[in-house]
Amino acid sequence: RLPDPPLPPATLRFVEWAAAYACEPPGEALALALRGLRAPPPPPERLLRATGALPARPTPARERVLEVAREPMRPTALAAAAGVSSGVVKGLVAEGVLELIEIVTPAAFPEPDPALAGAALNPSQAAAASALATMVRGGGFKVALLDGVTGSGKTEVYLEAVAAALQADACAQVLVLLPEIALTQAVLARFAQRFGAAPAEWHSGVSPPRRRRVWEAVAGGRCRIVVGARSALFLPFSHLRLVVVDEEHDGAFKQEDGFVYHARDFAVARARIEGAAVVLASATPSLESIWNAQAGRYAWLRLSARHGAARLPEMALVDMRAEPPERGRWMSPRLIGAVAEGLARGEQSLLFLNRRGYAPLVLCRACGERMSAPDTDSWLVEHRYSGRLVCHLTGFSMKKPDACPHCAAKDSLTSIGPGVERLEEEARELFPDARVAVFSSDTVMDAEAARRLVARMADGEIDILVATQAAAKGHNFPGLTLVGVIDADLGLKGGDLRAAERTFQLLAQVAGRAGRADKPGRAMIQTYTPEHGVMQALAAGDRDGFLAAEGEMRELSGLPPYGRLAAVILSSLDGARLEAFARELISVAPVADGVEVYGPADAPLALVRGRRRKRLLVRAERRVNLQAYLGAWRARVKVPGAVRMSVDVDPYSFL
Repeated sequence: RLPDPPLPPATLRFVEWAAAYACEPPGEALALALRGLRAPPPPPERLLRATGALPARPTPARERVLEVAREPMRPTALAAAAGVSSGVVKGLVAEGVLELIEIVTPAAFPEPDPALAGAALNPSQAAAASALATMVRGGGFKVALLDGVTGSGKTEVYLEAVAAALQADACAQVLVLLPEIALTQAVLARFAQRFGAAPAEWHSGVSPPRRRRVWEAVAGGRCRIVVGARSALFLPFSHLRLVVVDEEHDGAFKQEDGFVYHARDFAVARARIEGAAVVLASATPSLESIWNAQAGRYAWLRLSARHGAARLPEMALVDMRAEPPERGRWMSPRLIGAVAEGLARGEQSLLFLNRRGYAPLVLCRACGERMSAPDTDSWLVEHRYSGRLVCHLTGFSMKKPDACPHCAAKDSLTSIGPGVERLEEEARELFPDARVAVFSSDTVMDAEAARRLVARMADGEIDILVATQAAAKGHNFPGLTLVGVIDADLGLKGGDLRAAERTFQLLAQVAGRAGRADKPGRAMIQTYTPEHGVMQALAAGDRDGFLAAEGEMRELSGLPPYGRLAAVILSSLDGARLEAFARELISVAPVADGVEVYGPADAPLALVRGRRRKRLLVRAERRVNLQAYLGAWRARVKVPGAVRMSVDVDPYSFL
């Protein structure tokens, strides 16, 4: 048994629920809940205090030490306060007049002040803030969807819900979940401004010792507000009263490795167990949340206009079939002209391409060989900054060779397609006097680097920002008036059931970075399929129409949120053993009303790190207890030692 605070009962109930929902042993979820204890406890502080005994030979110096040592103090601080040398202090310790004690001081987190004045709210914001405050003060489990267009001031609204929770209960704790570490610093600054104290951080960029201090403070009720990534949901809150999920639609809330879960859905479940309120905030809510709001399960609060003088950007589609770029370029003439106009007016532009590196494919002109990662069905991406070829799936990297490894042809490897590095190169060639920067996970490695780049952009030190989705949400760039989307069709490829929804969300979010201050903004979306429903909805600004059409398609197909899905993923180093077990597994699948099982089939990424992969998909009606079905199915087989089997309830990735 560890000498640490026990998990609060509600936290333990949540851990057990999470494990059952994910069809995993409880230890998998428990490991997340105990993550903060991985670092060793801080060493105790060594202090001196008076024992009450008198020195054998009193002197004025010794008397000053005894006068000061009524409260425990560090030896050096005690000597300095008494104005004596360290030798005087050591002599008193040797005589037993002073004793050395060890004290473990709990980490202190500043107390937030909810009484401080918040930002001035417009009538729409004030009405939403009042509704949230009333919901929070009423206590108990309730969920609200805060649905506001980009730039409508959703953060200011939910800050008032946080203030209401802190005012209603002197012990209340609040958790705010963010999808990206890059957003953390800006949100922390907003909290510090509103409450006079910065909240605690919880994400992978926080050092293990600091995470331990946060974990212990949360368990002890000494930390009132935590802002963090999805794993913060498993912290041992002793008095959780409000959970905010910012950008609730974001796919980053889905944990794909290890213990698989969706933080948005688990946040609602944890709040129900804790008897807490939930605020789900987004400019492009997920179809699941919209469905729950339409059914009346969630309160639906809408902010339909931007804050202050800002207006939503004008959206324009660029048909790349009719307006193709020049040979060797990726920006259309119309987009190039728009960037030039903005530069002439002293305004900023953002060029969006959700593809890291210089080029997504490297092939040999001589033999056609495509450079791929060893033992993995994943193409190597060229990164020209580092001169390396990188697999973004496994992390494998190698120096770009001078000759083709397959046919040995010299200087035959050529880069196919654009990445942000190639787009930056094009922007520098077209606009040599412009200040150009790249915002991606390869150039911004941690939260501090993201904060610096965002600050440079906000201060007008960058003219053209070339970015992946790292810059697509949550950031406010007052001087940004133009967003150019280079390859809008990229996210529509593949068999992902949420491809259209995710593409709409991502492009709407990135377009929403433009025109957030007093200058009007516009977004130019380069596409080869302007007739696609996603593109038409973006151009018309018809989000509700798009969601209605998408929902109708899902309902006809029995797909989430109208039905339920689970994926079963099998992998093995032995292809024959994998094939045999996959056939055995499908042969014993229980026959149940309202359940269909598809597969097994090779996964789109059929080889990863030398392991062959197969997938099965279970589709069930909502009335079906999917976890019970999966449990009964697993009980019918014994998984061979050479095969790994994992279950993903509510899958978001189909690779």
